[in-house]
Amino acid sequence: MPSTKTYGTPSAANKAIGGEPTIHYLDFASRGRGQVVRLLWEDAGIAYTDIRYDFDEYPEYKKTVIAEKNPTTTLPVIELNGKVLTQSYAILRHFARQLGEYDGETEEEKYLADMICDIGSDWRTLFVNAFFSPDKDEAYPKHQETDRNRFLKALETHLSSHDLSRQGPYVIGEKVTYADLVIYQVMHDENLTQDGGKGLQEYPRLKQLVDAFEGRPNVQKFLESERYLG
Repeated sequence: MPSTKTYGTPSAANKAIGGEPTIHYLDFASRGRGQVVRLLWEDAGIAYTDIRYDFDEYPEYKKTVIAEKNPTTTLPVIELNGKVLTQSYAILRHFARQLGEYDGETEEEKYLADMICDIGSDWRTLFVNAFFSPDKDEAYPKHQETDRNRFLKALETHLSSHDLSRQGPYVIGEKVTYADLVIYQVMHDENLTQDGGKGLQEYPRLKQLVDAFEGRPNVQKFLESERYLG
């Protein structure tokens, strides 16, 4: 049976998004696209219900419970007030608009956040393909040496050179956006943020972003809590 747990106390942020959401996702520690949504809720102080499916049971639930909610049968799936939300990055942007936070204000800021998010999405696709490859022992080390380094260098260059990014630790400067969560999570899942960001020693601008994000009060509480599963 899937595990179901409810976290947090309803807040003004819950009121802004219209209630207390439920997330359906794999029991994949604190990793994956679904974790990006949880991170936004944690940072914003949103109470939510977390339904997790282990990998053995998920194929059956995918054909029934999830298929009824999402025609593509992909996760995460969010339920809120009788509505179903799918596609993790669209979900992030939706909640950002409802909260009036986590996005840019000017068109330039919005473009930069969207662009960095797309880079993070492309990186994650290559990471997942290598990590879950039938030939993982060969494919993942090759990914680490090639594609991962390419994306790290690209993000480091973008954030070090863009006028907005140079004004603060986050993608658009001083204000955190959904794009920061997206690239933070893929770096986390590639085991680059752990041990004080040891894996980012050659990428000081990305390390700055990670330190700033992990230093946010609600994120820090989450990372130190039993809810954080590594």
